[in-house]
Amino acid sequence: MAQQFVKAELKGDKVVVFLKPTCPYCVMAEDVLSKYPFKPGHLKKIDISGRDDMQSLQDYLQEITGARTVPRVFIGEECVGGGSDVAALHKSGALRGMLESIGALQ
Repeated sequence: MAQQFVKAELKGDKVVVFLKPTCPYCVMAEDVLSKYPFKPGHLKKIDISGRDDMQSLQDYLQEITGARTVPRVFIGEECVGGGSDVAALHKSGALRGMLESIGALQ
C-alpha cells in the first residue's frame, strides 16, 4: 500500500516532499523550496505524521532512498535527499536548474 501511494505521487514534472511539520530539517527544506516560483500543482508537500501507514511509508522510503528520515525530497522521480541536501543544492545554484529541467517553475 505504501509503495503504491509513493509511486502514484511521484511524477516527472513535480517536486514531492514527504515531511513531518515539526521536523527542523523539513522546515529547512520547505523554506528553501519557498524561494522558487513553482507552477500551480508542481510542488506537493505530504505530511506523513499521524497517518496510519506512516511506518510503512518510512520503511518504503528507506528502501528506495537509503534513508528512513524525513524530509525526503523528490524532483520528478529522483530523490535528492533531505533538508541539508536541498539547502546545499540551492546554495550551489544547482537546484534551480533541476527544477527548470522538469518544467516545475513559472
